[in-house]
Amino acid sequence: MTPCPHRKFVSPTLLSAGDFVGEESLAALPGLRLATATAINPCMALRIGRDEMIRVMHQEHTFSDRFLKFLLARSMRTQADLVDQLFNSSEKRLARILLLMAEFGKPGERETFIPPITQETLAEMIGTTRSRVSFFMNRFRKLGLIDYNGRIQVHKSLLNVVLLDQLPEHNSEKPPIVSSAEVPPDRPMRGSPRPAERANPISAR
Repeated sequence: MTPCPHRKFVSPTLLSAGDFVGEESLAALPGLRLATATAINPCMALRIGRDEMIRVMHQEHTFSDRFLKFLLARSMRTQADLVDQLFNSSEKRLARILLLMAEFGKPGERETFIPPITQETLAEMIGTTRSRVSFFMNRFRKLGLIDYNGRIQVHKSLLNVVLLDQLPEHNSEKPPIVSSAEVPPDRPMRGSPRPAERANPISAR
């Protein structure tokens, strides 16, 4: 996670097998740490020194190509995270984080589960409070978008919150759209003068 010094949120980065963390140190001063990482499930990490990383990048072209591909994907993801933080609501940001985490489920599972994570961590990732995360999680569960009993299970219908910006209950609350052709003759449209209010035509003499 990369913290922002001016606002109370972090730019979350979810890592999977084969990803890198701490690549910012290659362009920074030796010994300066610009990011932190927290494991949310048991994992193994390989530590590579800064000098060794620079040497391998110059000598092992296969490795450098893989690292460059990872950096490009990370850059695109960071831009998407920034847009998400600036323009989306906290409810939509939570739905997006759950969908992103669902991509890291074990292959072959019938349903998509996310790694164990606390509501406090989710609140830090989307820049809101734990009480708001609890409210949204209960709402998602009541709508059938997720299930959680020990592990959070994400359903594909949650995509509607992110892609279409709508919840199932919103569809029933929206009034039907009435076109101008469906307006009765005795019911003038908003903004048009009533028959009694129209000015009488003046004939030219």
